[in-house]
This record gives sequence, structure tokens and C-alpha cells, in this order.
Amino acid sequence: MVSDAETSVTALCLARCEKPEKYIQQLVKHWSHKMATSYDEGDGMGAFPFSEHENAVMMARPEGIAITLTTGDRERNEHMRGVIERHIDRFAFREAPLDYTWTEAKDD
Repeated sequence: MVSDAETSVTALCLARCEKPEKYIQQLVKHWSHKMATSYDEGDGMGAFPFSEHENAVMMARPEGIAITLTTGDRERNEHMRGVIERHIDRFAFREAPLDYTWTEAKDD
């Protein structure tokens, strides 16, 4: 039997922008109607549990939004990257389109 940890795909991204906290807060509020999102003002962190096996964590950094996305497989991960990018760009319309450089996390 294959465990979830063996089949999950995690991707990391830094979306450079001027107002990362604002965009994360807007996204938390927007997606709160569909899922149990959360936002930690002290850390500037938003959590997005898309499903039991899929989630994203976004952290406000001085240089932009650090994103960690975990999904069940690579195809779904690539799909969700697009969903996240389109939504952030919608809120960051004055700066959009942002530059999204994704890398897959490596297992050690």
C-alpha cells in the first residue's frame, strides 16, 4: 500500500509583489466561502485546505508571497498552481501579472 506522503507533490513559489499581506488577506476572505481558510496576522500567514489531501500555505515576506502547495499528484499540483496564480493576480491587479517561479520540493 502506498501512503499519501509517498504520492503527494509539494511545490514552492515566491510571487514577488509590493503588498503580500493584503493579497493573502483578500484571498483568505474570498475562499472562506468555500473552505475553512485561516489567517494569522502576526505571521502574515494564510492557510487554504482545498481538500483532505490538498492545501496551500502562503506567507507574507518582504519580497512577496511565499507559497507552499501540496496535492495528491503532479497534474493536480500544476492545475492548482494556475488557480492560485489567477486568484492572486486578480487581487494584485495593479501589479499583475506577477512572476511565479515554481519548484518542486525534494524529498531528503
